[in-house]
Amino acid sequence: MKKKFIFPTAHSVLLIIAALVALATWLLPAGKFEELKYDKDKKVLTHIKADKEIEYPAEQKILDSLGIKIALSKFEDGSIWKPIGIPGTYHKIESKPQGVLEYIKSPLQGVINSIDVILFVLILGGFIGIVHFSGAFDAGVGRLAIALKGREKLLIVFITTLIALGGTTFGLAEETIAFFPILVPVFLAARYDAMVALASIFIGSSVGTMISTVNPFSAIIASNAAGITWTSGLYGRILMLIIGTAFCIWYIIRYAERVRKDPSKSIIYNQKEEIEKLFAVKSTVAIKFSWRISLILIVFAASFVLMIIGVSMLHWWFMEMTMIFLVAAVIVGIIAGIKEKIFVDTFVKGANELLNVALIIGIARGITWIMDEGAVSGTLLNSASGLVEGMPKGIFINVMLFLYAGLSFFVPSSSGLAVLSMPIMAPLADVVEVPRELVVNAYQYGMGLMAFITPTGLILASLTMVNVTYDKWLRFVMPLLFWLTLITMIFLTVQVYL
Repeated sequence: MKKKFIFPTAHSVLLIIAALVALATWLLPAGKFEELKYDKDKKVLTHIKADKEIEYPAEQKILDSLGIKIALSKFEDGSIWKPIGIPGTYHKIESKPQGVLEYIKSPLQGVINSIDVILFVLILGGFIGIVHFSGAFDAGVGRLAIALKGREKLLIVFITTLIALGGTTFGLAEETIAFFPILVPVFLAARYDAMVALASIFIGSSVGTMISTVNPFSAIIASNAAGITWTSGLYGRILMLIIGTAFCIWYIIRYAERVRKDPSKSIIYNQKEEIEKLFAVKSTVAIKFSWRISLILIVFAASFVLMIIGVSMLHWWFMEMTMIFLVAAVIVGIIAGIKEKIFVDTFVKGANELLNVALIIGIARGITWIMDEGAVSGTLLNSASGLVEGMPKGIFINVMLFLYAGLSFFVPSSSGLAVLSMPIMAPLADVVEVPRELVVNAYQYGMGLMAFITPTGLILASLTMVNVTYDKWLRFVMPLLFWLTLITMIFLTVQVYL
């Protein structure tokens, strides 16, 4: 009897990709661009060459002489805080092929390099475990499910829109890992499947960060690195955000209603009982709220509100977010009257539930480490810039879209790709008479479209949160990605000729 093919786990998928990337460092020549950085303490510009660093006085004429059409003030006020690539300075360097030892080392190095994110995930798991143990979570989900009866579609609209707004304004992405343990039971109680919950959270974040309007980590830093103000093209991005988000919501609701009417239509129908058991879905009969349960739910909600305010307004990052959930777990434990030994055991068990996710984040970061060590990103960027030079502008902007989608696999950091590529790519737009803000948009849209499926991004960690395999996600999302790509191409083409 022929055995049925079982799609490999997220860990195996990433290790296979890491092997392929390591192989690529043997096939592609190593190379890089010279870079320029600003030292705010010395108030000097430092030109980073292959064998030396040269300091220049921080003057606009220095930037002009290097072909960098960016105002000096962007460096001085901290808008550009990373070294930027200098146009026309690409040079090959000694090859740095990554062998078996580097391959074995990569997931370990990835864990080290992403320890802040991993710690956040583990502490979050402990916090969720404590709230579950208190019984408050089941009470809240049951009450919400009853309140939404007959209006379940509003849940999809509200969650997707809210997360998309977070993505477009302050880059809400890694933080969405915190929402899965909370929202999946709510969607299941509303008689949707876990794919709907996954889509509402992950697609909401993806479309928001893809069409960033005022996100400092992509739209603003890319605009500054391109030598334009971040408000250039803002209204176009807002219109695209409305169109893209509305289309995504329609796509999710279309699938969700089909599943709610006939659960056998679910892509993950064979996992229904397994997932419900994983998220401990119970009866939606209203549970009487005691003062303890009410207070725990207030602390629970306040933790996430505080996290969002801190990240968006106070420049908090993973250390501060982790502290919030650690303190909140202790407060919930005190309110619920959980004994110390039981608290520790429950917290550790909750952290262990998300250990899988933490390891995936580390392995994915290890792939980036291999690419950095192999020094092939500069070669790819140089080849991309040569490919689009002199093209007709309609073709230029669409090729730029796909080039950025490809480059984002090798440089997954939005701010990193912006400062590395914009000083090199943006001047090419002048030659074909395309506004530079459209290059910024192509960068965002290309990188964002790839984020829907790229294994080196957040998708595998998100899939592990809901116990869904990558092949089933592709089956769900590929039609959406096709239409979203088509809409993006049409939108960019129209803007080029306006």
